[in-house]
This record gives sequence, C-alpha cells and structure tokens, in this order.
Amino acid sequence: MPESFERGALTEAVFYILLSLHEPMHGYAMMQNIEKLTDGRVVLGPGTLYGAINALVQKRWIAPIESQQDARKKEYTITETGRLAFAAELSRLRELLDNGENLYKRKGMKWEP
Repeated sequence: MPESFERGALTEAVFYILLSLHEPMHGYAMMQNIEKLTDGRVVLGPGTLYGAINALVQKRWIAPIESQQDARKKEYTITETGRLAFAAELSRLRELLDNGENLYKRKGMKWEP
C-alpha cells in the first residue's frame, strides 16, 4: 500500500477505514459505515477493504481484537499510531481547504460547493 505516515497523504478508502475504526467494528460493518458516512459516494468492495485492512494491520495502524461472540467476525480497532496518522491527515486536509478558500477570498470570488 502506498500510504506513508511520513508522506501524510492517505487514500480515501484508508481515511474512511481509520475514521470508522475509532470504534471497534468488523469488515462488513466498516463497509456499511463508510457508505453511510459518504451518502453512498464511497462503496468499498470486499477485496479493496480487506486488502487495506491487511496492509494497515502490517503497518500497525489498526489491530484485530478478539471477539468472544462470533469468531468469524473479526473486529478491528485503530491504534495510537493509526490515530496519529489520521490526525496528520486531518491537518493536511484542513491546510488544503484553508489555502483554497483563502485564494477565493483574495480574488473576491464566491465559493459554492
């Protein structure tokens, strides 16, 4: 996976996985949560999701947690390293937005999403 904490840019899928895992959840719940958060704009397929999960576990940004109820539904949670990466991405995105909005203000242009 090309994401690098040092580089700071995350794919949208990784961003939403980390966002979702601020509460423990299993893969299918993540897929549903991400689709709901984005009003259906981002729909992760199982291959994309589980490939990203495996890479994030290897980077130690997320970790599996043991569930006593149903061993087939492995839950994951964000780690402290993952929280730091997520926070760095929020700062990066905020900078992008601020710079874009400031350009519009300086030019006297109206920004309408």
